[in-house]
Formats: sequence, C-alpha cells, structure tokens
Amino acid sequence: MVFNIGMVPGRVGEFLRRQYSVVAEINRKYATPRITMSRWTKLSLLFLRLYLIFLVILLGYRFLSMLSGGKV
Repeated sequence: MVFNIGMVPGRVGEFLRRQYSVVAEINRKYATPRITMSRWTKLSLLFLRLYLIFLVILLGYRFLSMLSGGKV
C-alpha cells in the first residue's frame, strides 16, 4: 500500500507535500553520477557495502541472542 500525501489535511499535509517535492528535486538532480569511478574505487565501495551488511547481521544476531538469554 502506497501512502498518499494528498490524504493528509491541513498544514501537516502541506508540509509533507513541500518536503516531498524537495526530496524529489534532489533525487532528480543526482539521478546520474557526474564522476567516473575506477575499478578499485568500485571494488572498495562493494567491500564496504558487504562489510556493513555483515555488521548489521552480526548486530541482529547479538540482539536475538540477548533476547533469548544466550541460547541462540
């Protein structure tokens, strides 16, 4: 289900529409990259992305193990 900003009445709705338009404008501006990346840069960013995913999984595992009293 998609949230429709038009359903929110009054000042809150106007605020949300204004913020949405600002974010949409920024997304349009930076939709295409303006710089070229070397192979090593792409590889480094991929490694950092995988490392971040690993850390999030490790954090989730730690959270679940604390909830279950260390039985995981």
